[in-house]
Amino acid sequence: MEKTTVFTGSANPELAVGICNSLGVSLGEMKVSRFRDEETRIKINQNVRGKDIFVVQSTCSPANENLMELLIIIDALKRSSARRITAVLPYFGYARQDRKDQPRVPITAKLVANLLTRAGANRIITIDLHAGQVQGFFDIPLDHLYAVSVFGDYFKAKNLTDVVIVSPDVGGIKMARAYAKRFEAGLAIVDKRRKSDVEAEVMHLMGDVEGKNVILVDDIVATAGSLTEAAEALKANGAKDIYAAITHPVLCGPAMERLEKSKIKELVVTDTIPISDEKKHKKIKQLSVAPLLAEAIRRIHNEESISALFE
Repeated sequence: MEKTTVFTGSANPELAVGICNSLGVSLGEMKVSRFRDEETRIKINQNVRGKDIFVVQSTCSPANENLMELLIIIDALKRSSARRITAVLPYFGYARQDRKDQPRVPITAKLVANLLTRAGANRIITIDLHAGQVQGFFDIPLDHLYAVSVFGDYFKAKNLTDVVIVSPDVGGIKMARAYAKRFEAGLAIVDKRRKSDVEAEVMHLMGDVEGKNVILVDDIVATAGSLTEAAEALKANGAKDIYAAITHPVLCGPAMERLEKSKIKELVVTDTIPISDEKKHKKIKQLSVAPLLAEAIRRIHNEESISALFE
């Protein structure tokens, strides 16, 4: 790993440190500051000429600021003659805007893909995209990793019996099926009709959860409306303990209040997005994806196959 350097923006430096610890390398030296008019200022404080660079930056809140910071970091590295620049976006923001579902709206996921490419990124690493088709928006290699192995190890250690994996909506069936296969568990789906982007009404449950331990799986928990509504429906259908395994803890708006009042026993998330002190809660357990990302970085640098990480 002599020619490898990992840099991080302001979004999630703790995760970057964890990745470096797993790789046995030091974090790259870089200064992130602001001009007086609040424009982002980047200064790379070490030689990167001819090196294989990995930049860790989730485009989480504040999304626009973190995205712009990432673009400027990539540009600075490109102009410093880095050999290859891989943008590591554990959480890829704007992925929910992946199609024109209404008249006169943008496809922002494609726009962000174009911006990253034009800035100088040669490769992308991300985890649990909201929509798999976003991979097709990039004209550069994209490695789409999955957090199922991280959650699998955690829940297997709990030795739960009579487990059923549940998707909180029809769109998450593919992910839920992957979890059910990993856990060798049953599968159920909560069918709902969405009233708006913040409000959903549960319709009915497909599958048997009576007397079962349930694990709700999804890629994002934002306002937690769908998640808590699904938990209510599961309890009404006789579910025992309800857990949730959600990759990206966006946790905005009324999410924390809803979680507190919900039937969910434990919300298990990853550190693709950092959880601020005011959002830390006794129901929330955060797992690290640093070893997963570190292994992907190691294999990419050594030109080894990473297909095993997709399973």
